[in-house]
Amino acid sequence: MKILITGGAGFIGSHFIRYILRRHPSHRVVNLDKLTYAANLNNLRDIKNNSRYRFIKGDICNRRLVEKVIKDCQVAVNFAASTHVDRSLIRPDEFIRTNIVGTYVLLEAARKFKLKRFIQISTDEVYGSINRGFFSEADPLNPSNLYSASKAAAEHIARTYFTMHGLDVVITRSCNNFGPAQFPDKIIPLAIIRALKNKSIPIYARGLNIRDWIFVVDNCRAIDLILDKGKSGEVYNIATGNQLSNIKLCRMILRKLNKGLGLVTHVKDRPGHDFRYAMDFRKLKQLGWRPKYKFEHALNFTIRWYKDN
Repeated sequence: MKILITGGAGFIGSHFIRYILRRHPSHRVVNLDKLTYAANLNNLRDIKNNSRYRFIKGDICNRRLVEKVIKDCQVAVNFAASTHVDRSLIRPDEFIRTNIVGTYVLLEAARKFKLKRFIQISTDEVYGSINRGFFSEADPLNPSNLYSASKAAAEHIARTYFTMHGLDVVITRSCNNFGPAQFPDKIIPLAIIRALKNKSIPIYARGLNIRDWIFVVDNCRAIDLILDKGKSGEVYNIATGNQLSNIKLCRMILRKLNKGLGLVTHVKDRPGHDFRYAMDFRKLKQLGWRPKYKFEHALNFTIRWYKDN
């Protein structure tokens, strides 16, 4: 099987490419990536000469290029996205263009060339905040910021290609990923790198906002399973139950690095900052998935990677 993976030079996409090539010896991968600020081909330097892997630099909004690349593929997995909420406050146009228009261009090409399956990678942020309990896949979307709104819009567009055109579309909504080679505008690599340099770690408000954390390889395992066994037209939450407040997470990292807790600096909260994300992932469990990596072990591994790199 030949798979188009968009955004494959990014954090999760690069891990997924490596996972697919290792797990499926007969699969071939085409990586289409624009190489924006968070992409890094060094993430894939160990496989760049693999005969089953090909990299193409390009924009998913480029219809002609997308059609040229996708026509020989059987499956597409769309990781390509502008992702960081803070950046959406500064450059909202990039989020609208990539996350909405880019997804539409990919879906049109997938429909035209009759792909067997299209996986749209989404996020738990589309649900908005929940103070108690857990969101299920059937709950309405209630995004609070431009990033999550653009991802929710992309989901709705993807769903119409299933309902109107019969395209085999499946959507995944993942909780917060972490692991080696993550761009340091996200809280875990930011905290590790700044702590190693004895620099202050900025935390919004009191740092009480709660997130669920998944090691990136566990997310790759889930997406691979959904690619194979997921039901057409369905949505699957990918979560673990590793819920931590931002302040507790940063203090954990500082203790592991033998750094003083005084490095944490509280800063003004950002607009539309959701308090808590939490998802029910029983539907994914029914496919046979369970998280493999314990949070603390994976965090230790991630810290060691940043120390070495």
